[in-house]
Amino acid sequence: MATRPVYPLLTAEQFLEIDFGDLKAELDNGVIRMMAGGTQRHARVQSNLIVALAPNLRGTGCAAYGPDMATRTRDMSIRYPDVSVFCGRESAAHDADTSAPDPRILFEILSDGTARTDLGIKLAEYRALPSVDTIVFVDIAIERLRVIQRTGPNGWNDTTHSLPLELPLPALSLTIAHDEIFARD
Repeated sequence: MATRPVYPLLTAEQFLEIDFGDLKAELDNGVIRMMAGGTQRHARVQSNLIVALAPNLRGTGCAAYGPDMATRTRDMSIRYPDVSVFCGRESAAHDADTSAPDPRILFEILSDGTARTDLGIKLAEYRALPSVDTIVFVDIAIERLRVIQRTGPNGWNDTTHSLPLELPLPALSLTIAHDEIFARD
């Protein structure tokens, strides 16, 4: 009977040292999980979010990042949210950082292939980060938002909006219009 090889689990530090070239991967409890690229619609909504956030964050000490900036969710997990907002990292001392453990806002754009992981494992990991104020799941198929906002040290308000929503982000003192998120031009 053939045996399956046993591979050592990786730490976040070990994972971040790997050069995947053009390939994308996340670290899930020490295991490398390869990621596929997104659709044109996914990429457009992602760009729309960054374009809506960036000018409003200039000068605030917060900045919006795309999926090249990693979030350390555990000692052995690294995630690449579709869009993340980090605050207090504007100094030159952070210029070479490839990851950070303290996002303020996280966006995941749902697809058939990622929704289960995004809404399960990633949601639990994101909620466990004390810096996180808001997590937004963007359903591009029906243009709706699920907004999860911290209400206290252990409390969360979790609302799925069935109608178009002007997205409030009180931690950043701004609102993003529904039409800006889902704009096609």
